[in-house]
Amino acid sequence: MQRAVVTSQRPTVLLTGFGAFPGIAANATETLVPQLAAAARERFPDYDIVDAVLPVDWNRAPELLQSLLSANAPRLALHFGISQGAEDFRIERVSRNVCEPRHDACGALPAEVAVVKSGADTLSTTLPIERIVERLKAIGVPCCTSDDAGAYLCNALLYHSLAAASTQARPHIAGFVHIPAALAAGACDPAEIVECRLTWPTAVAGGLEIIATCLEDAPA
Repeated sequence: MQRAVVTSQRPTVLLTGFGAFPGIAANATETLVPQLAAAARERFPDYDIVDAVLPVDWNRAPELLQSLLSANAPRLALHFGISQGAEDFRIERVSRNVCEPRHDACGALPAEVAVVKSGADTLSTTLPIERIVERLKAIGVPCCTSDDAGAYLCNALLYHSLAAASTQARPHIAGFVHIPAALAAGACDPAEIVECRLTWPTAVAGGLEIIATCLEDAPA
């Protein structure tokens, strides 16, 4: 069951994924995020774990994200999306203030060419990327980093999360991880995706390790 808001006084971790969108009938993050949240509740009992699957919608996704951030004030906001070109965990370093003219799940195009009017051209993730990569490789989770999160909803969500963090008295750590579309059977034409080196258990283990690494850096 999705948990969108918590009411305890414990610190919170927010995990998000995405639903289906044109060309992707089954989004792997829609399966991964609830599994990761359940495992995180076991591993991090001192934290409230909030998970949400967001619609691939230029308008609603950022609105729902802002509601989640406002309601939960998380220490960490870790977002997941899929990439047809990914073989493993691809940790994004940068979000760009640009929206490509591509239809969302509702058939709508972005209202603007920028994610945020008059916003910075780029915003950098606040994940401790080097340590994350080191720890993922140590437990056998294939991973890499990327300086191009695309210009679709994944990039836009990361930009919104980082922009929101910059306005907070206690900024949350924010980052985005792309996983292979191939993790979801039938997600897309097999001819259009590369071989997937991740399994569901490995993906969950990798997600837990990312959370653990980030919480070591999270502000008190």
